[in-house]
Amino acid sequence: MRSITTFDLQYAHRFYGFYGEAQYLHGHTGVLTLEVEDSVLLTPSVNMVFPCNEIKKTAWNVLQNFDHALILREDDPLLPAILEVYEQQGIRDGAPSNTMKGPAFKTDLAVSYPECRLIVTKETMTVEGMIKIVYDLLKDKLNIAKITFTSGVNAATQEYDVFRSVERCPLCGVALNENGVCPKCGYKK
Repeated sequence: MRSITTFDLQYAHRFYGFYGEAQYLHGHTGVLTLEVEDSVLLTPSVNMVFPCNEIKKTAWNVLQNFDHALILREDDPLLPAILEVYEQQGIRDGAPSNTMKGPAFKTDLAVSYPECRLIVTKETMTVEGMIKIVYDLLKDKLNIAKITFTSGVNAATQEYDVFRSVERCPLCGVALNENGVCPKCGYKK
């Protein structure tokens, strides 16, 4: 069975090296849908795959770095220019108004700079690229069965095999930590 959660993300990007309108810097409202799979039999008293609000908290911790961010490919010549302007404005290392940011991350596909609302990617950030990045960031945190990303008139989806079951609290459905303790309600296995 699956629990399904969606996220709205506002971001700007461009397709550097692309010969079409998307080569220009532009913005989108993207809708990311995560489908998390597991058995409800593992937590019969809770009767849910995974609490959707907990999926949101777990995923949003990472995904908030994409919201109101500029996403550029690492070889885009705009990148140094943007960083220079941010430096001149005094916002490269953050600003008091930049409070909605998650912890920085670095993967083989992308690096986040939450202090200046910037994501630098290895590949052009298409809807397909976003799915690859999100899966890479969340695959060890959630049993992701499917990710769909829609941005403007573009959409892509990818399904994944789920090979494991996450041990969860029988009282609230949240994943137990490595010590067998629920981080939400304190239940101990």
